Amino acid sequence: MSNKPLILITNDDGIQAKGIRSLIEAATAFGDVVIVAPDKPQSGMGHAITVNNVLRLDKSPLFPDLEAYTCSGTPVDCVKLAISEVIKGKPDLLLSGINHGENSASNVLYSGTMSAAVEGAMEDIPSIGFSLLDFDPNADFTGAKWAVKEILSNMANKEFPKSICLNVNIPSISTSEIKGIKICRQARAYWKDNFDKRYDQFGKPYYWLTGDFNRSDRSEDTDIWALDNGYVSIVPTQFDMTAYHAISQINEWGL
Repeated sequence: MSNKPLILITNDDGIQAKGIRSLIEAATAFGDVVIVAPDKPQSGMGHAITVNNVLRLDKSPLFPDLEAYTCSGTPVDCVKLAISEVIKGKPDLLLSGINHGENSASNVLYSGTMSAAVEGAMEDIPSIGFSLLDFDPNADFTGAKWAVKEILSNMANKEFPKSICLNVNIPSISTSEIKGIKICRQARAYWKDNFDKRYDQFGKPYYWLTGDFNRSDRSEDTDIWALDNGYVSIVPTQFDMTAYHAISQINEWGL
């Protein structure tokens, strides 16, 4: 039995993605790796779980030297199945990503990558989601791998905060251009949605979701500012969504 930490790795782009391979390559120096990842892309699934269909869990041949499985469900399904059926217990660390595309600001609410990390935090597992600001399937993950190694090496033997996970975003620049790592707050930025209405061959309408990401909150303590200025951003993220500051105000309603 190995004395190394057990690291569970998942993602939302699917087990075939270059990002998860890069994360595995960076993480293997820090522990024994087990992989449970979606068998197809699951981007934008948020914290969805599969309740109206069966789940399949199959051995994957993509990583023959590691224990690797594909799951037919969402990233959160992957975490749940890994704990219950593969590891049959909790890993020492959960890593999700590296996502193809940023998960800064409000993107975290839609992200399957970050929802897998949030699920780990709900289980009191130290959990980190990694995202690279590049949607290209063949993106250069060299800088992202540097960030993974830097963060894991610095957190070794440190106490990980309870009930939170880390949302790590990496700018799409060379390693030599990365200025450092900043601990940030989540910027108040959001998608201004539009729908591109089209028609099929039968004349029936269908829609493509489009839009622009409003990045107006550029205060120097935000993840967006850090990324725009060449830093890796880390936002401590929690699943408790209670607006504590509003409780006293709503109490004044006399309910």
